[in-house]
Amino acid sequence: MKAIDKTLLKKVIIERPRSSHKGDYGRLLLIGGTYPYGGAIIMAALGAVRSGAGLVTVATDKENIPALHSHLPEAMAFDLGDKQLLEQQLQKASVVLVGPGLVDDERGEELLQTVFQHSNQDQTLILDGGALSILAKVEMKFPKAQLVLTPHQREWQVLSGLDLTSQGTEKTGEALKRFPLGTILVQKSPATRIWQAGHVDFYQLSVGGPYQATGGMGDTLAGMIAGFAGQFPQVSLYERVTVATYLHSAIAQELAGDNFVVLPTTISQHIPAFMKKYKKTPENIRCLLMIRRGL
Repeated sequence: MKAIDKTLLKKVIIERPRSSHKGDYGRLLLIGGTYPYGGAIIMAALGAVRSGAGLVTVATDKENIPALHSHLPEAMAFDLGDKQLLEQQLQKASVVLVGPGLVDDERGEELLQTVFQHSNQDQTLILDGGALSILAKVEMKFPKAQLVLTPHQREWQVLSGLDLTSQGTEKTGEALKRFPLGTILVQKSPATRIWQAGHVDFYQLSVGGPYQATGGMGDTLAGMIAGFAGQFPQVSLYERVTVATYLHSAIAQELAGDNFVVLPTTISQHIPAFMKKYKKTPENIRCLLMIRRGL
C-alpha cells in the first residue's frame, strides 16, 4: 500500500503558467442526470468546474438545464436527446464522465454504447453510477479511451463478482485484470483504495468518515476526478485521480470539525481554497504548458 502525502499533492497541484488559458485545462463532457436524478449531474459539474476544469459541457435532460445554469453558469449544456450534437461533443472532449444520475434502462444502454463507439485513445473515460450498472449487465466491447471506474462496494460486487467480504487486496487485484491494462479503479468504501490494472500496489485513503454518508457524495467525487484528469499533465493520470479522491475526503474531514454531516455541494465550495494550500510553483512552467499543448 502506498501513502498519500503532501509530497504527492504538491507534485500534482502546481501553479498555473501565466500564459495559459482555459483550453489548457481540459475539455470535459459530462453525461447523465436523466429524470428523476437531475441533481447528480449538477453536483458532478460543480465538482469539475471548481476543481479547475477549463471547459465543462453537460449533456442532460433538457428540463434539467435551467437548474444547472442557476447553480453553475460557467458550464455549457445541451439536450441529451440531440444525438448529432452528442456525437460532435464526444469527438471534441479530452475527458468524458458518464453515469452520475444516469438511469439504467434502454436509453442509458444506448447512450453508453454511443460513448464507447466514439471514444479514442487520447481521451479519458470515467464511468460512474448508472454507467457502471449498465456495464455490469450489458456485454460491450471496451472503449479505446483510458478507463477510470468509480464503483462503491455494491457496484464493484456486480462488476467483479466479488461479494462484500471478498473485496480484499488479492481478489480485487485479480478481478481488475479483466479490464484493459491501465484501467484505474477507485474502489469506494470506508477505506477507499485507488488501483491501476497491471500494478500490484495501490493507494488507500486515511481520511474521510461517516459524515460523508449522504446522497450526491459520489457524484461530486466523479466530477472532481474529471476536473483533475483534464489538468496537470506533468504527472500520470493515476496520480491525478488519486489526489482528487484524497482531496474530496480531506476537505470533508476538515469541515466535519464543525459539522455533523458534510454536504457534497459544501465540499465543492471549498475545493479551490484547498487546492491553493497545496499548489507548487513548477521549476519550468513553460515546459509544462508545452506538454499540455502537445508541442
